[in-house]
Amino acid sequence: MKLVLVRLREAGQISTYKAHEPLKVHDFVIVEADRGTDYGQVFEITEAEKPEIIQKLQGYKNIIRKMSAQDKKSMEANRKEAKDAMNLCQRKIKDYGLEMKLVDVEYSFDKKKLVFYFLSEKRVDFRELVKELAKVFKVRIEMRQIGARDEAKLFGGFGPCGQKLCCCRFLKNFEPVTMKMAKAQKLPLGSGKISGICGRLMCCLSYEYKTYKDLSKNLPKEGQKINTTEGKGKVLAVNVLKRILYVELEDGKIEKKSL
Repeated sequence: MKLVLVRLREAGQISTYKAHEPLKVHDFVIVEADRGTDYGQVFEITEAEKPEIIQKLQGYKNIIRKMSAQDKKSMEANRKEAKDAMNLCQRKIKDYGLEMKLVDVEYSFDKKKLVFYFLSEKRVDFRELVKELAKVFKVRIEMRQIGARDEAKLFGGFGPCGQKLCCCRFLKNFEPVTMKMAKAQKLPLGSGKISGICGRLMCCLSYEYKTYKDLSKNLPKEGQKINTTEGKGKVLAVNVLKRILYVELEDGKIEKKSL
């Protein structure tokens, strides 16, 4: 028995399921849902050997099977129909004059639920829209408001590092990112170099910050007076990753010191 983290559909939440057959990360699977079945992609696999984990197994739904070729055909057909639903919903949003930007639409695997993802700066009363969509498609309608980061995760892309976005590759949740984290790396705060394609501070600043804090322990601070083999001096700059100091000696000479 294994516990498997699965990201539902393309933009759904990450949930834990029980697996009864061998699976690999990135496999597509069919899973139990609250009402019927759904699909997702394996995100992480954990061996359920510890007693405390085994006790929790009863509370998790099951992975029904690894997605077959026929399942994939059904999934693709659902995606095509979801595009038609998106076009209709966009027209209805305009008709109702709602201040919301429709981002994506997804069918659950069994087509019993249709999920609409949208962006909005304020609270939106979409009750009449939901009623009309339910009459047209005759399925359960779910309107889910997302943020700019969710939109980037949904559509994907590449960061300034040249790699696929962290939120698409391995991040389970969005952690808070602050300017303090950028300052720790002495990054240019007034430029767009610390922002991702979502327009928010880059997620990598969050976990890089922990590394910078650890590597900065016991290092001299900028402006601190220290003793060197050439005499006393003042620290002008610190390269945390390379563990290098630039020190101005009392005679005005600047020395590069490796720690």
